[in-house]
Amino acid sequence: MEIPITGYIIHSTDSIMDSEHSHHLYLTSWNGTPIHRHHFSGVTSFIVGHEHRYAGTTEPAPTGVKHTHKYFTVTSLDDGHKHEIRGMTGPAIPLPGGGHYHNFQGVTTVNGSHPHSHKYSGKTSPSD
Repeated sequence: MEIPITGYIIHSTDSIMDSEHSHHLYLTSWNGTPIHRHHFSGVTSFIVGHEHRYAGTTEPAPTGVKHTHKYFTVTSLDDGHKHEIRGMTGPAIPLPGGGHYHNFQGVTTVNGSHPHSHKYSGKTSPSD
């Protein structure tokens, strides 16, 4: 089964060796449907005397159909350590004027001199 996609490729010269190079593929449609992303950010719960800030962009997903987005980011450095945040958003929630957003929530990875994790939750930026 073939699925038509459209997008563009950017050549990267950020390689260690001259004989190697890489490309970044940015998809703009999947099976004829435009794709989109959302920004997300927030502050984790306050645990063991500190909290962390985080921000990122979701993975792309098709526009105009039921969907969720995977996300991943690393928190700010606080109290000498960071945590990873990863998961999948909830389903799209329509906005009255058009577009949509997604809720997300979870628990960070365990880290720190006193091993612990933080809770986080929020809403993504709206889609166009």
